[in-house]
Amino acid sequence: MDIADLKVFEAVARLGSMNRAAVELHTVQSNVTARIRSLEREVGVPLFQRHVHGVSMTPAGQRMLPYAARMAKLLADAKMAAVDDGPPSGNLNLGTLETTAAIRLAPVLGTFTRMYPRVRLSLATGTTSGLTRDVIECRLDGAFVAGPLDYPDLFTEAVFREELVLVSSCAIRSLDALSTVPDLKPIVFRLGCSYRQRLEALLADMGIFVSAPLEFGSIDAIVTCVAAGVGVTLLPRSVVSANANHNQLSVHTLPGGRGIVETLFIRRRDSYVSSAMQSFIDVARSELGVRMAAA
Repeated sequence: MDIADLKVFEAVARLGSMNRAAVELHTVQSNVTARIRSLEREVGVPLFQRHVHGVSMTPAGQRMLPYAARMAKLLADAKMAAVDDGPPSGNLNLGTLETTAAIRLAPVLGTFTRMYPRVRLSLATGTTSGLTRDVIECRLDGAFVAGPLDYPDLFTEAVFREELVLVSSCAIRSLDALSTVPDLKPIVFRLGCSYRQRLEALLADMGIFVSAPLEFGSIDAIVTCVAAGVGVTLLPRSVVSANANHNQLSVHTLPGGRGIVETLFIRRRDSYVSSAMQSFIDVARSELGVRMAAA
């Protein structure tokens, strides 16, 4: 078993297809298939089930995947540590919530890319659960997510606090009026969003029965539908205030401090903190006006 085999295994597992893995790895499908078969012979059990639409991992493959990702990351960290003695450079793969990217990160990213042009920074957006999983499984070097989190493998640092508010059309003047709305629809990001979970819990505690949520992938789409009276959502107050449609919305403060949520920056505890990562942390600390932990 070598690192090349593990990279092929991880790509096939993530993409669910030998062919798509071959395209990503700039090789041919026969090479990917041969490496997977060789790896399966070496470990002694099937790692994938083949079917007409691609492949899916067997239980053995699912158990092996986290170790493969960690081994690949460990080797990459070792190489980075050996050469990381000049100006920050190399790849830095980060993740963030859609709302954090929209409101908070523009000055951080602008300053960082200007100061450290040799760093190849990539930024992916997602939900708290998805981003956390990607950091744990070494697909991301770090991410901004909503707290609280309790994962022993992760280093977490509070970056800033947000106030979440319930957002409706102007026709709904108060939280109490929600119970009078027939067929109330939550409008949310996809499953795994912590704001979605908080909204569902809030409405349940208020004794309000809701229909199946409408899922969207962007803030603008969510706010536009809320303004049109399609449903309600839960978003940071800063995001609502900055949206072009904010005059068409009613913003409702949540009772009992339920709207306060911390945004965290997370990374694996056992990962090498490159000069690129440390520089990003320093810039984020400066631009956001908060104390992120020095690595």
